[in-house]
Formats: sequence, structure tokens, C-alpha cells
Amino acid sequence: MDARIVAAGDSAWLIELPERLDPIVNARAIEIATRVQAAQLPAVTDIVVGYRTVMVYVRPLLETIAPVVPTLAHILTEGRPAEPSPAGATLTLPVCYDADFALDLPDVAAFGGLPPDEVVRRHVDRDYRVFMVGFVPGFAYMAEVDPAIAAPRRKSPRLRVPPGSVGIASGQTGIYPDATPGGWNIVGRCPRRPYDPSRPDPFLMRAGDCVRFRSIDIEEYRATTEWGDA
Repeated sequence: MDARIVAAGDSAWLIELPERLDPIVNARAIEIATRVQAAQLPAVTDIVVGYRTVMVYVRPLLETIAPVVPTLAHILTEGRPAEPSPAGATLTLPVCYDADFALDLPDVAAFGGLPPDEVVRRHVDRDYRVFMVGFVPGFAYMAEVDPAIAAPRRKSPRLRVPPGSVGIASGQTGIYPDATPGGWNIVGRCPRRPYDPSRPDPFLMRAGDCVRFRSIDIEEYRATTEWGDA
């Protein structure tokens, strides 16, 4: 698989893979990041996986920076092709699609020419790959959404999206881990926290995980919510 190493300023190197939303490409990016981590290069401070990229951050003034690029080049040359199956955990996450939470469900239904309950059925009737985690801590970009409900981003983003909101934007879906601005179409709310620094592992989802949603009613949401809004 073609890949190249590009300087990203004086404190990072970017590994670029083919420019497409593809589980195989993403799995290769995760594999590369894992191998870079295993190399334990002293100058490396962080490794971030994208859809088709790996950003390797370094301390530019350390003498130990010299082996970084040769090591990256070796990893790209010697790495074996990754499998297309998810590399991480499999999770089933509850979502309440109640009207009070599903702010944009009518708009998504209109986009697909479907009744709202069919939007919900299509949203839960699919496995999603976590391609990357970013934007804010814990926000997992998952794909691919059923084309019939893959409504584009809202023309006017909200200044505040409630935490736990489940959104759709074109072929992607995700859960807002905090109250932030956002332009995705909100179709429900998840009672689980995608990111909680008080947990031993703060991140609920990581790149390579497989996620499936499960529809719950408002009573189950209130009984299980981790947001304190019950």
C-alpha cells in the first residue's frame, strides 16, 4: 500500500496513506501507529491515528530525533498488509431516540423520504467502524451510515450540543462526549460517557473498534444515564 512521510512543521511527521475512507487503509494506519509505539523512540511524544494518516509528534531539539524518520521509513517498507476486519473491541451502545433527544430526526427522515422509525431502524441495523477519535477527547468518528439516512451537516451549526447526543453527518455517525458546538444532525442520545477521565481507561472507544447501537426507551435511559440528567 502506497505511503509517504511528510514533515509537518519542526515537531511532527505525517504518514499519509491512500486518500479514501476505507477499513483496509484505516487498519493499516492503526498497524503503523502500533509499530511506531512499539519502537519506543525517545524523541516521540505522541502518535495520533486519522482516517488514513498517522501523525508522529517529536521533540525537535533532542539529539535522539535522528532515528525517527529512518525508523518510520523502515516500518512502512517492512509492514505487512492489515486485515479489513476491526482491530479492536466490539461494543453495543444504547441510544434513546425519544423526540426530546432526537432534535433533527424529522430532518433526517425528510432527507431519506422515510418515516422516523425507519431512520432509527437503519441507524441501529449496522455495524460501525471507529476510524479515528478526535475533535474533542472521546469523539469517535464512525462509518459508514446507511446512504438513505446519511444527511449532510446542518447549514447552521448549534452553539451547544448536549453531551451524549448521537449525530449523523453524511456517511459518519458519532456521540458528543461533552457540551460543544456542532453541526451534525442529532438523532438520539446515549447514556454512556465516551470519555470520562475518572475511569481507569478514560476512552470508551478507540480507532479500530466496532460499534453497534441498541435502541432504548426513555425509562431505560433515565435508569442508566451517566450524565446526571435523569
